[in-house]
Amino acid sequence: MKKLTGESMNITEENLKAMQQLFPEAFEEGKIDFDVLRQLLGDFVDDEQERYSFKWNGKGKALRLSQTPSMGTLRPCKEESKDWDNTENLYIEGDNLEVLKLLQKSYYGKVKMIYIDPPYNTGSDFVYKDDFRDNIENYKELTGQVNDEGDKIDTNTEANGRFHTNWLNMMYPRLRLARNLLTDDGVIFISIDDNEQGNLKRICDEAFGENNLAACIPWQSRLSMQNDTDLSVNHEYLLVYARKRRLENRRLKEGNANKWYERDSFVFRPLPLDKDKFDNPDNDPRGLWKADPFDAPNVRPNLTYPVTNPKTGEQHLPPSGRCWRISQEKFSSALADGRIIFGRNGNGRPQMKSFYNEKKDFGSIDNSWFSGDKIGTTTVASKELQSIFNNIPFDTPKPTSLLNKLLFLGFVQSEDIVMDFFSGSATTAHAVMQLNVEDGGHRKFIMVQLPESTNKKSEAYKSGYKNICEIGKERIRRAGDKIKAEAGDKAADLDIGFKVFKLDSSNLQKWNPQPDDLVMTLQQATDNFLPDRTEHDVLYEIMLKMGLELTCQVEEEQAAGETVYIIGGGALMICLGQKITTAVAEAVVKLHEEYESDLWQVVFRDTGFASDMDKTNVKETLKAAGLDEDSFVCV
Repeated sequence: MKKLTGESMNITEENLKAMQQLFPEAFEEGKIDFDVLRQLLGDFVDDEQERYSFKWNGKGKALRLSQTPSMGTLRPCKEESKDWDNTENLYIEGDNLEVLKLLQKSYYGKVKMIYIDPPYNTGSDFVYKDDFRDNIENYKELTGQVNDEGDKIDTNTEANGRFHTNWLNMMYPRLRLARNLLTDDGVIFISIDDNEQGNLKRICDEAFGENNLAACIPWQSRLSMQNDTDLSVNHEYLLVYARKRRLENRRLKEGNANKWYERDSFVFRPLPLDKDKFDNPDNDPRGLWKADPFDAPNVRPNLTYPVTNPKTGEQHLPPSGRCWRISQEKFSSALADGRIIFGRNGNGRPQMKSFYNEKKDFGSIDNSWFSGDKIGTTTVASKELQSIFNNIPFDTPKPTSLLNKLLFLGFVQSEDIVMDFFSGSATTAHAVMQLNVEDGGHRKFIMVQLPESTNKKSEAYKSGYKNICEIGKERIRRAGDKIKAEAGDKAADLDIGFKVFKLDSSNLQKWNPQPDDLVMTLQQATDNFLPDRTEHDVLYEIMLKMGLELTCQVEEEQAAGETVYIIGGGALMICLGQKITTAVAEAVVKLHEEYESDLWQVVFRDTGFASDMDKTNVKETLKAAGLDEDSFVCV
């Protein structure tokens, strides 16, 4: 029999297991021998006293905080959800640090794209101040933190002496946890401005690896001029990192024989190739073509050689700091094949023919400047909200056109998961639903937002929205209905629902002990569920701690008078009844036979057995039916 712990995934343990696989020689009785590890790493160990590094007050605590398992849970809130029984989307209210910890086991390596729009640290926006001792209690204190005037208490002003430090301690652990959730080909986009762009890049270099930086994209967030500053700042940035940067071969081929070039590429989706940029002035039998530069970045000796123009006899070398795209041997072959030209009149530098039919499957790369007229601005975003709410209940929103651009670039496919853990007004969810109706996809979203109180003087508060989560959820409801109404039959299968979960302390007293509360301690002896929690609260906590997705379908069956929850087509069966007997176990066995699942795990309420003998009898009954001992779990 296995006891389920109340902790989220222990990241430190997982990291140690990974290290032990890579460096088994460096482990002695489960501990790391750093002297051996240094020997194994050889020249890659930096022993210098002065070295390049990025440090700030609290960095060590922030790192440990990201690795400390959470004892909290996510409680289902069906009454605030939409289409609970069918939707695969999630809206989670809570401190995103704790939520990211709780999602580690269920969503590790499953999220294709993350977009976040965190506080820019302007001095007036909210900055989470994490408590390194008990973050669940800290979260409860953070919610509703406004004064009588409606102003936020937890703003981060330059006068407090820890202006950048507070922001870094907020972002660093969250980014480290976010990386774990990305798929191997996943990508994260982070909106930021000049206040913390430099610091954000430094901590992202550590969290994701500096080699995984894909781009720092300037976005023209406003078109109008701002006359109250020395220079009108009309842009923000999108910092982009890959989970794992990969080498893709982009090859031009003739049949299957010739490889004409390769390039290091990120997972950005290429744009459709513009056929109008190709022509065929020499009637090449291979069809339309255009002349591309023959030189490439960097200096490589094997790609640096003189090229002689056969018409003029002039010799050409690559421009300074660059090299040719292919080796001398491949150049000779390409020249003989009519793929090299020297300008339209034959008198210029070498160029390579790129044929439309050979390149159309690869497309063309995008550029790093996101202009407001094409991508949208904050003004466009405000008008979008206005069309949904008939007013503007949110400051500095992002336009759905920007998110649609990122969904395209990030190669987010039909069944992928998209996450936003600073979800604000839920623009990301809106964009995902829009894209799904356009191409018939089934992308899922996970929105996470702290229920931060709105200012009493704001339009949002006056309109009845007491916190940001209320705005986000209502936007998804209204935007989904609007998209579905406008799309008609095309949106018949569109998922515009979402399941709401709220961060809280554990539902089980043994995972949420109260050592100073004698009454609760005595009560735990007979029932370890908190008195104000439901079976569904406990059910989803078990699913979360066992690593199941929160959108898994849950069926209910009866077994000798007790309710059995069936998850994953019979792979997991949970009974939280208070009268668990061998009759219940026999009924569970029959359910297992009916569902015919290859996997089988059973969870019972620990205080549901009348005695240890009853527990043993139930265990033996299930064991005789083929249940593995470790698959018999009590909570």
